[in-house]
Amino acid sequence: MFRNRFALIPFLLLVAALAGVVLWREADNGPRLGRVVSSGQIDVGGPFQLIDQNGNKVSDADFRGRYMMIYFGYSFCPDVCPTTLAVMAGALDKLGADASRVVPVFITVDPDRDNPKVLKQYMAAFGPRFVGLTGDHDAIAKAEKEFRVYSKKRPLDPAKPDGNYAMDHSSVIYLIGPDGKMVSYYDEAISPDDLAADIKDKMAGNS
Repeated sequence: MFRNRFALIPFLLLVAALAGVVLWREADNGPRLGRVVSSGQIDVGGPFQLIDQNGNKVSDADFRGRYMMIYFGYSFCPDVCPTTLAVMAGALDKLGADASRVVPVFITVDPDRDNPKVLKQYMAAFGPRFVGLTGDHDAIAKAEKEFRVYSKKRPLDPAKPDGNYAMDHSSVIYLIGPDGKMVSYYDEAISPDDLAADIKDKMAGNS
């Protein structure tokens, strides 16, 4: 099952690296897609205690001294999550040597299905630098609250509320500084080139 579901990911990585990703949303009254949404010190982000794809306990303190590029999503997501992670992977490639200063972090909003084993296979599709994090419902809910993340389970068949489901969720890339404070955040449709350029600019400004 996983083999078929993850088979499209290398293609998405290639598409993102060559041309970026353009996603259209209905009734979007916010900034134009593909741009930096905001920057500066904003009260978003905070402590978390989760489990990585290798089964190890991980907290936000473990990443001090490095930047974190964080995205909340889930591995069963059919489109937005893999394309956004592909953009993050493409941006890291374009950062060159500076990529060693950035840890790409994926936090699931679907802990029922995204256990460490599932996340390990999913993260491998985007490269060895990616860290996948899961946890119990309380730990995930706390992390979502800290980052102002919205998520809600949506049954695929309304007549079967306990059947297969998707997760509706907000879609934002967060850039967290070495001190654990948010530096900037980005619309999910930013291109790898623009994302890498802005991260480089933020790094230079914080040197």
